[in-house]
Amino acid sequence: MQYFSLNKNAPRVGFQEAVIQGLAPDRGLYFPETITPLPHSFFKNIENLSQEEIAFAAIKQFIGDEIPETELKQIIAETLCFNFPCVSVEEGVFSLELFHGPTMAFKDVGARFMSRCLGYFNRNNDKKVTVLVATSGDTGGAVASGFLGVKGVEVVILYPSGKVSEIQERQLTTLGKNIKALEVDGFFDDCQDMVKKAFLDDNLKHKNLTSANSINIARWLPQMFYIFFAYQQLKKHNKPLILSCPSGNFGNICAGIMAKRLGLPISHFVASTNANDAVPRFLVAGNYEPKPSVATISNAMDVGNPSNFIRIQQLYRFDLKEFEKDFSSYSFSDTETEKAIQTIYHRTQYITEPHGAVGYLGLKKEMAKHPESIGVFLETAHPIKFLDVVEPLLDLKLPIPEQIESVLNKEKVSVKIKTYEELKQFLD
Repeated sequence: MQYFSLNKNAPRVGFQEAVIQGLAPDRGLYFPETITPLPHSFFKNIENLSQEEIAFAAIKQFIGDEIPETELKQIIAETLCFNFPCVSVEEGVFSLELFHGPTMAFKDVGARFMSRCLGYFNRNNDKKVTVLVATSGDTGGAVASGFLGVKGVEVVILYPSGKVSEIQERQLTTLGKNIKALEVDGFFDDCQDMVKKAFLDDNLKHKNLTSANSINIARWLPQMFYIFFAYQQLKKHNKPLILSCPSGNFGNICAGIMAKRLGLPISHFVASTNANDAVPRFLVAGNYEPKPSVATISNAMDVGNPSNFIRIQQLYRFDLKEFEKDFSSYSFSDTETEKAIQTIYHRTQYITEPHGAVGYLGLKKEMAKHPESIGVFLETAHPIKFLDVVEPLLDLKLPIPEQIESVLNKEKVSVKIKTYEELKQFLD
């Protein structure tokens, strides 16, 4: 499999080079040269397959022969070491719970997969790779956990000071070893801009920088796995399926569209956003005009210029009419999000957190147009990670899961920076 840059001004590369580079030299995101649909028999028989078998079939063509089948299957088995249940919330509405992994966030899948790919590529190599990653919340903890102790890999995580939850901050600042945290005076977009600038800095080439954000194909592509798992669980209903993704950098929903290109029968996609509404505005006006991000209670979605949207446009060949046939996007305020958390709980006793609640709102809005369908929204993190929002809204005390309790009493270690030059000095 070859990958090309979406900026169309860089050489094509294989999977290994695309993973290690992260971003193409022309600053474009890598995209697979071909996408071959899976056979119809695969979907007809999907309920009889294991999660590992489904994941292997979904990802194999994108890796080619750069990782042998035996090693790839082992990587997948180690990645999928937890469950992905679809939980019935109300009639025809399901929550795909993606928070049963080690850091209780959906990003555990991509981070574990990518770390093991890099570990394989570095197995006989003494040269270090530096994973440089920006986080708006859960990416940092997932990457820190996934890469902890991986041979030949140093991890540097940038996060916006005061704009991630306390638990999220603890998960990315307390592990030590090969994990370093930089606390940036700014927003997520500032962190992401610094990371992208570092990739293109000739003076940092000796650091062998790569990214573990969803801009990296090894972080993004495995997010297809749980979209397949949702369909596997809901196929028995024999109804059109609408998938709603709470969307920040748009990696999840982009992976869902990739799954559809492979033949997965998803009827409609909903990108549900908070006040950072570049994509909903695009669908109304036809012009993509990102704005600086604003802070919300669904902080992992506080992205003003979502990186993966260019990949989604590529998947629709930049044809807005084709795009609109099976894609919608809606924006919701913090007030609407808080009300949804309360309404869902009081009606059903199901506890959502701000991102899942935004996903639920977008799903319900789209399902009103398609009453014959069923729907699933992604619950991307455990509510405990947003207890400062959830507990006062629902007037309850959430039990602390073991994965979270283990980091609460550890000492936070971070370095505060304001500028790109400070990042460069830290790396060099």
